[in-house]
Amino acid sequence: MDEEFPAGPSALGYRDLGPYSPKTQGIVWKRPTELCTNPQFIVGGATRTDIRQGILGDCWLLAAIASLTLDQEILDRIVPKDQSFQKNYAGIFHFQFWQFGEWVDVVVDDRLPTKNGQLLFLHSEEGNEFWSALLEKAYAKLNGSYEALTGGSTIEGFEDFTGGIAESYDLRKAPPNLYQIIQKALQAGSLLGCSIDITSAAETEAITSKKLVKGHAYSLTGAEEVNYRGRPEKLVRIRNPWGEVEWTGAWSDNAPEWNYVDPKQKQALDKKADDGEFWMAFSDFQRQFTRLEICNLTPDTLTSDHVHKWGLTLFNSQWKRGSTAGGCQNYPATYWTNPQFKIKLDEPDDDDEGSTVLVGLMQKNRRREKKMGEDLLSIGYSLYQVPKEVCTFYWRLPSSR
Repeated sequence: MDEEFPAGPSALGYRDLGPYSPKTQGIVWKRPTELCTNPQFIVGGATRTDIRQGILGDCWLLAAIASLTLDQEILDRIVPKDQSFQKNYAGIFHFQFWQFGEWVDVVVDDRLPTKNGQLLFLHSEEGNEFWSALLEKAYAKLNGSYEALTGGSTIEGFEDFTGGIAESYDLRKAPPNLYQIIQKALQAGSLLGCSIDITSAAETEAITSKKLVKGHAYSLTGAEEVNYRGRPEKLVRIRNPWGEVEWTGAWSDNAPEWNYVDPKQKQALDKKADDGEFWMAFSDFQRQFTRLEICNLTPDTLTSDHVHKWGLTLFNSQWKRGSTAGGCQNYPATYWTNPQFKIKLDEPDDDDEGSTVLVGLMQKNRRREKKMGEDLLSIGYSLYQVPKEVCTFYWRLPSSR
């Protein structure tokens, strides 16, 4: 029995998944050994098809996990090897996440919430594979409950899986070399996610006429150029963590555009499977999607062809009522009491690009405090009135090439 995260109502949630919610009625916690005769931790390697969303609204997390499977080295850090239901099986599994400047080991037992004999939340396409469901449980434990994972940004998952630095692009204002940035990011093993903004309350996870889901987190898993009718065509590969509901426009599965591509390239790219993954023209991607998020595994910017070295400094502080929570600049009498950090950048050399600083702000236990009714800000928003935070400062020195 996991006393820190017992298989019961408190692990599920506090409101929609609370003890008296209709959604939690009939839930039974079962071990994989009770769900099938031959449970496996990983079958044939961890792949994107192992990520199928359940009733939990954590598509942002699932999109990040799907991208995670593209890099075996990162995956092995999050999901340590040599875990199984056969050799040295003890009913527990462990995972690692990056939290506020350090790697944290999270151990969970293998009891999972089910209803009518089926996993309730994240599950694999393979009925006897359980690494992804157990990873979701470990992340839920880290954040207090399954319900605490509802709603979020793929960037948050990216950073917790890598300790990397994330950047976001508004596709309506994208730089002209965005496709090259995407290719370079994929080659560097960076994690990429994309989404379509919701513009009204009625559009919550609305499905467009061409089967794209608004307010939903997708993974961007590939970028290839093909020769189409004598001219190059830029394509991107997108995956819906639902494992279904795919784009039906140009370059989708079985679309006529594939008939004008070299047969070998067509065979390699056009998989024709209802697995949630599809290709689309980069031009359509920019028109249909709103936002692209990239998590760099090092603090280097992907927009530069030069390799730079970075310095890293981590500061811990907090806004505390009556002491350091001085409010915004509208309160000059107390504003000065806010935590303050002074950064000095060396003057650039004449032939240098100049100095660069990146500032990352992270709120500790933001998801855990949801159930307490805290009105918490999303990561990357205002620095004011945040209950707890960690600031990470990166700076590029002019002589550090």
